[in-house]
Amino acid sequence: MAQTAPVFTLDMFVVLGLIAVVLVLFITEVIPIDMTALGVIVAVVLLEPWTGVGPTDGVAGFASPATITVLAMFVLSEGVRRTGVLRRIGNWIVDWAKGSFYKQYGALVGLSGTTAGVINNTPVVAMMIPMAINIARKTKMSPSKLLMPISFASMLGGMLTVIGTSTSILASDVSARLIGHPFSMFEFTALGALVLTTGVVYLMAVGHRLLPERIKPEEDLTDEFEMSGYLTEVVVTEASPLVGVAVRQALTALDLDIDVMQMRRDGEAFAAPLGPKQFRAGDVLLLRTSRDSLMELMQTQKLEPVVHTKITQDDVEIEREKEVLTEVVLLSDNPLLGETLRSIRFAQQYDALVLAIRRHGKLLYDEIDAMPLRGGDTLLVQASAPAVEQFERNRTFVVVQDDEETSFRSEKLPLALSIVGGVVGLAALEVMPILVSALGGVVAMVATGCVRPTEVYEAVDWSVIVLLAGLIPLGMAMERSGTAAYLAHGVTAVSEGIPAVALLLVFYVFTSLVTQLISNNASVILMIPMAVEAAQLTGADPFSFVLAVTFAASGALLTPIGYQTNLMVYGPGGYRFTDFLRMGAPLQVLLALVTCGGIWLLWGV
Repeated sequence: MAQTAPVFTLDMFVVLGLIAVVLVLFITEVIPIDMTALGVIVAVVLLEPWTGVGPTDGVAGFASPATITVLAMFVLSEGVRRTGVLRRIGNWIVDWAKGSFYKQYGALVGLSGTTAGVINNTPVVAMMIPMAINIARKTKMSPSKLLMPISFASMLGGMLTVIGTSTSILASDVSARLIGHPFSMFEFTALGALVLTTGVVYLMAVGHRLLPERIKPEEDLTDEFEMSGYLTEVVVTEASPLVGVAVRQALTALDLDIDVMQMRRDGEAFAAPLGPKQFRAGDVLLLRTSRDSLMELMQTQKLEPVVHTKITQDDVEIEREKEVLTEVVLLSDNPLLGETLRSIRFAQQYDALVLAIRRHGKLLYDEIDAMPLRGGDTLLVQASAPAVEQFERNRTFVVVQDDEETSFRSEKLPLALSIVGGVVGLAALEVMPILVSALGGVVAMVATGCVRPTEVYEAVDWSVIVLLAGLIPLGMAMERSGTAAYLAHGVTAVSEGIPAVALLLVFYVFTSLVTQLISNNASVILMIPMAVEAAQLTGADPFSFVLAVTFAASGALLTPIGYQTNLMVYGPGGYRFTDFLRMGAPLQVLLALVTCGGIWLLWGV
């Protein structure tokens, strides 16, 4: 018997208004999404008469098992990352594949998908980006053919276990609160395996053919960034006719193909553009030019090559300081976003010079110091080895460089893998809750030296933690105000007469579209209460609808902004926005049918 539609109330109006504001802020990102989430906490508490969420419930998200478990998984993933295991596997793949594209491609896609089932998929992709690009360079392959498939496979592989993504952990918490059915460790592994297999077959047979080579296979980074000119440092001598002349005036008069990338004077570095600055004796210039133009410039303008001095305790040792070119990707939670290279004094703060930026598939050189930085930007930097290590230690950067040995703790690999295996095993056998086993794993990682105490806080993506904590009270407000029931009744009224499996497909498709625009965690919070209400209204199984929403929210395949891993590969792959739609749309349709069909066969509806 059909249930009476709930009456629209002022409470619902207030909550829907709040949701509308939150969605606009999430989509536009005029302020960071984690700050929006903090604002949600304040708003739902201040609006308690209508939301039904008081101060205690408002901050309950910070103590939620989902939030704490996600935090612990970041640390566990860091312990594995610090062993350098994926770099070693990457070297093995090159040797094993012996130049075969399908072997290399299949190995990378398979590794990304399966690994993401037990390690949070965001650090998996962060570890695999350098590995994939190094493989591409060694085998003269375009990295564009590898990086997006790795991101997609990691998203699908994250659905193998409940700990693969923060989305599943949060969905388990919401499911437990609404229908008393949290996810066990391998609750949906069979469905996840079906989805991953479908995705891998698609990526192997069709996907890579739809991806253009946005970055051509090249020998080195100067070719890749179309900077094949010679990069060198020179010093302005006292006899140089450039002394006292403005940079712009000198370059115009010389009529040579030369760019002054940086000027260092009295220990301070100045990045381009340097037009109005006047040359002084002793200025150290970083030039981009051809070899012939460089030789002519040095002879006519009295410039000399730079020799760096390194002072030791015993004597003065003359040597050339080794600097390297490397790519550094800014992740979406990097604190530099919105700032410019000039405003943060990037060269001084990181002891690294940015020569170019790749953004949305385009290479930017002119006045890059005045451009606000964005998530997914790939910076071509010239830096010393210690500066590169500083970037590597910072979790909000992904460093892409040749596979030289760095400070990986390879001797800790057996310990790190054993700890992760123990966490999964104890939770799977229900010896203890996943929250307890994950926290125990964090303690074990620190006690065994896999992760140092000072690295624990650096390992956590705090923007995700704040986002989870802020969204949980919003879900409570939807339920307590009756908003979820009202929206669900509207959906079922529109879909009246269609089979339950078709309604399941409707929720899957709608969630997958919503999650392209907002956080996948936000999609779960907004959609699961509606899905549960709709299932109960139609007499369907609520748990099946929870699974459909969870899987749909974890498959943002159409845009680079829908999921963190897509944004991570956006810059290094040189992709355009439409490339994700080109390869992701057919797979999104295929997965909608496979996932809903799998739920129908395994759980019924």
